[in-house]
Amino acid sequence: MNRNPEVAAALARLLAESYTLYLKSHNFHWNVKGPQFHALHLLFEEQYTELAVAVDTIAERIRALGQRAPGSYAEFARLSAVKDAEGEPDAEAMLAELAADHRTVAEQADRVLRIAQDHKDEGTASLAGGRIEVHEKAVWMLSAHLG
Repeated sequence: MNRNPEVAAALARLLAESYTLYLKSHNFHWNVKGPQFHALHLLFEEQYTELAVAVDTIAERIRALGQRAPGSYAEFARLSAVKDAEGEPDAEAMLAELAADHRTVAEQADRVLRIAQDHKDEGTASLAGGRIEVHEKAVWMLSAHLG
């Protein structure tokens, strides 16, 4: 089994970004309003539910590599390029923020994929490839609401 700390470090950042995006998506699910309320409420719920499963999978992969998985808000804030929402964005701003954040997470998953491939870690590469697909689809879905 590959126990390379470089792979685990890249996964730790992916975990932090995914968890931060989970929290932001949940926040927007609770607080969205306007004529698209019902559709966006459901879309955000679908996305945060998927992320809730994903963070567990990513953390468990880090542990399978023999490394400690980060698990505090402070660690996530330090590691994540995805940031909390500020103020009370309207529905359109929520969509734009989430689309940009999913792009960021897809880019980190791509970095994980490349590092895992360099270290011949097929398990992590497979996980990362799946995450890229999920986040690219989320970008499409969110952006479609923007017109």
